[in-house]
Amino acid sequence: MSKINVAVLGATGMIGQRFIQLLENHPWFEIGGLYASERSEGKKLKDVLKVRDHSFNDETLDMTIERLETKKISELNRIAFSGLPSDIAGPIESDLADLGVAVFSNAANHRMRDDVPLLIPECNSSHLEAIKQQKTYSNGGYIVTNANCSTTGIAVPLKAIDTSFGLKMVCISTYQAVSGAGYPGVPSLDILCNVVPYIKNEEEKMEMELAKILGDYNGSRFIDANVNVLSNCVRVPVIDGHLESLVFNLSKDADVDKLAGVMRSFTAEPQKLQLPSAPIAPIIVRDEPDRPQPACDAFAGTPARARGMACTVGRIREKDNYFKMFVLSHNTLRGGAGGSVLNAELAVAKKMM
Repeated sequence: MSKINVAVLGATGMIGQRFIQLLENHPWFEIGGLYASERSEGKKLKDVLKVRDHSFNDETLDMTIERLETKKISELNRIAFSGLPSDIAGPIESDLADLGVAVFSNAANHRMRDDVPLLIPECNSSHLEAIKQQKTYSNGGYIVTNANCSTTGIAVPLKAIDTSFGLKMVCISTYQAVSGAGYPGVPSLDILCNVVPYIKNEEEKMEMELAKILGDYNGSRFIDANVNVLSNCVRVPVIDGHLESLVFNLSKDADVDKLAGVMRSFTAEPQKLQLPSAPIAPIIVRDEPDRPQPACDAFAGTPARARGMACTVGRIREKDNYFKMFVLSHNTLRGGAGGSVLNAELAVAKKMM
């Protein structure tokens, strides 16, 4: 098929530049423009580069940042990938949908809307049908959101477990990387040799979002999962990779080996459709007693395009009918830009644009 022109909104930020990284040489998408505030208008990507672990093509580095004008974006691009901060994302994304653009957003503004899917394709691909309830859908415009980065990392293994054994309650403690706070992130004197036990609105987001993601869509409305979720969120001095500790109980009998087997064998719609950014194995289970670790496992996932798109599970244990384990995922790839790119690939595969 011919490639689809896509815009990157917030191209000077960390998530925006992860979008650019993932869209370079994408088999389905072509970058049609990089957009940011008027402060960055006219600058080259190489002048505002923040992603340091990827070598961008010279032609990408020479792309010019343009001022964010919704009408111009809609005239040149079928899809917009939004890495905009939440304080400005909401109305801009709505305007683009009104103009017939399919918006795949990393921002929180529209996540809990009754007609907007909070999409993780391995968990709830059927929720994509909700875009047909949006008034702009007949014009080709709609909004799809991905989840908060800490929610995304654990949602896939929890979905695999819930499908086989029924989740009743899950308690979460997060150890979140500084890149999750954007660029330049947390000031060094606040985070070096320190742990910050507060991330604004993070715990509330996790508790609401997991219920929507693990729930159902009946064709007209979302039905939240009946799972009790409790979370504590902490910022730690790690660059990339959210590590999360889970304690949960189940409706059906299970043991450590059964849980590990269910997660190892888990695949879903992205794998069946062979979406370009989908990892072959969305859940990697490690047997070593000291894994997963951000330094070792943040970039897990194959093939090469899916690097950083798998989550890694380890230290699965059982005590007194409760299970314990750790999950690690890359927060700006799987939990950020990569999640939105995978959502767009699903929409293309489902002929929803």
